[in-house]
Amino acid sequence: MRKSVSSLQLLAAMLLILAASVPVPLHNTLRADKKKIILLNADTIEGGQTLSGGAPQPYRSVVGNVRFQHGNTRLSCDRATEFEEEKKIVLSGNILITDTEMEVYADNGVYYPDREHGELTGNVRGRMRDNSLMARARKAVVEKRQNRLWLYDDAVAWGRNEQLSGDILMVHVKESGGVNKRQQVDEVQAHRNALLAARDTLSADLPVYNQMSGAKMVITMNGQSKLSGVTVTGQAESLYHLYDEKNQPNGINYSSGNMIRMFFDDGKLDRATVTGNVEGKQYPESYRGNPKINLRKFVWREGEKPF
Repeated sequence: MRKSVSSLQLLAAMLLILAASVPVPLHNTLRADKKKIILLNADTIEGGQTLSGGAPQPYRSVVGNVRFQHGNTRLSCDRATEFEEEKKIVLSGNILITDTEMEVYADNGVYYPDREHGELTGNVRGRMRDNSLMARARKAVVEKRQNRLWLYDDAVAWGRNEQLSGDILMVHVKESGGVNKRQQVDEVQAHRNALLAARDTLSADLPVYNQMSGAKMVITMNGQSKLSGVTVTGQAESLYHLYDEKNQPNGINYSSGNMIRMFFDDGKLDRATVTGNVEGKQYPESYRGNPKINLRKFVWREGEKPF
């Protein structure tokens, strides 16, 4: 799975940007002067009272072609409404969050400033501007205090040659020490139907894929944002293509067990272990490209890319 390292780093970078960017425009949407969040445009500004839970409560809204800017981050939507008593801000319609490197789209959003908790729903999708990474899910949840971002409901991320999917994807970030503190990703998880697949770029004449799957996948990164380990549990399986010292095809290896662990040194695969009900199989080179040897969960979903 050595070829998948770059995609994991790109996925982590994208999720980190989303986690950092989503709360900023939503928080203090109607108090932009305190955070230097600039309201660039709105067709209408309105306020009043509306019923919520059977009782009236005040609200304030900006409506129509709404655009905010906070540094390099921009947010646009059809409507942004603050409900002060409920301590929440609601976004609706054609949500777009952009910065210099990436863009994220959604249909609806809500943010709770006191809890630092935000949600995006309805065809959530994003990409790096150079199309090196794309991702989609039906729901994204930002838990800023826990430094976590979750993508729910058949979440998929694509690199140029890689794909990571699961019913749920989670990224955790931590703050590095030193004078110039910064956030960096230290863990990515895929829950239920986890699949990591990478097109084997050494195979020029035939598309073949290295694969890992299981009930849960945990991907860890070191302080230099390089891959340090991958642990797959629950019906763990792996399939990867072998090459000799001259990069000539040399068969295909299949392994399964209760747990598969891969350890990386400076981002490169160092060793792998399989434990619990271990099974292994070595396919001859004649099986190369035969779809019958693919893992049970393997589906190459390039046709589902949102952009």
